[in-house]
Amino acid sequence: MDWNNIWLGIIAIAAVALAGYIISLIIELKKTVRSVNELLKTTEDNLNPTLEELQQTLRSLRNVTDDINEVTSDVKVLSKSVRDVGENVSHVSGLISTVTSLAAMKASGLRAGVKAGMGVLMSNLFSRIGGGK
Repeated sequence: MDWNNIWLGIIAIAAVALAGYIISLIIELKKTVRSVNELLKTTEDNLNPTLEELQQTLRSLRNVTDDINEVTSDVKVLSKSVRDVGENVSHVSGLISTVTSLAAMKASGLRAGVKAGMGVLMSNLFSRIGGGK
């Protein structure tokens, strides 16, 4: 046997070993791809209901936001009404104060007039009684 046949045999054995390793690598790669596909399918199956629930949650959140905007608008209208009522109460209070002042002045004037009239009446009454004795 010469060296060429020996080297040819070693190369043939190495080629067979390499082919066996590549075949085993391809088989493992197929298993890995199959496992990844199953994982993706499972993930998709689990993720779809979660995404639907997330969409419903977003819709609900949008509804709540719309309701909050509506309530905020109502609160603005209410606060304006309360402000208007406050201004009206202030005006009425001013009018009542003015009326009270006028009434007090009239009552004071009436009191002074009655007092003066009573004074004159009493004076005339006593002068007639005193003059008629």
